[in-house]
Amino acid sequence: MTDRPASASDPAAQALTALAELLAPGRAAVAEEVLFAYEDPDAYVRTHATRLEDRGIDAPIENLAWIALVDALTAQGLLAEVDWKEDGDEIRRQLRALESRPAVDPWSLADPENADGTDPVALDTAAFLNDAGRLHLDLGVALAVLDIESDCYPLVCFPARRASELTPLAARAGFYAAVLGSDQL
Repeated sequence: MTDRPASASDPAAQALTALAELLAPGRAAVAEEVLFAYEDPDAYVRTHATRLEDRGIDAPIENLAWIALVDALTAQGLLAEVDWKEDGDEIRRQLRALESRPAVDPWSLADPENADGTDPVALDTAAFLNDAGRLHLDLGVALAVLDIESDCYPLVCFPARRASELTPLAARAGFYAAVLGSDQL
């Protein structure tokens, strides 16, 4: 990673770096992109103007580093961004495409009445995601949401043994994230 002495003592920058390493271990490009957005938001917006245009961002905003984390994780195949009204089949499809997904399909652990992958009861997206989070935790994988104050759920998977680190790191960086299916929500 590029030597960035200005951010070395900055608690928010340290937390963003730790989050990037937690969610994208061994992928320094994620932390570098997040720190770029944090340290030089004007240059980051110019460099990523096309991608940010899809989010309606054309100038630096307060949560730019958080958006950069979401976008960098997406580019690495480590984040699925699902709409607030997405159906269960589409959510499952997107989660199954994540590189950080569990080795075993979590829905194989679901109620046998739901073995075919259909939703026995139409749940709202938040309830569905909490159920999915519990299934993931049963497999040792945390399913978490990175709140970008939008009408979507940016979802990531990472080792459940490190789940307790996510929310405090996000808070230290000035943002909110939570492990789904846990008592955090």
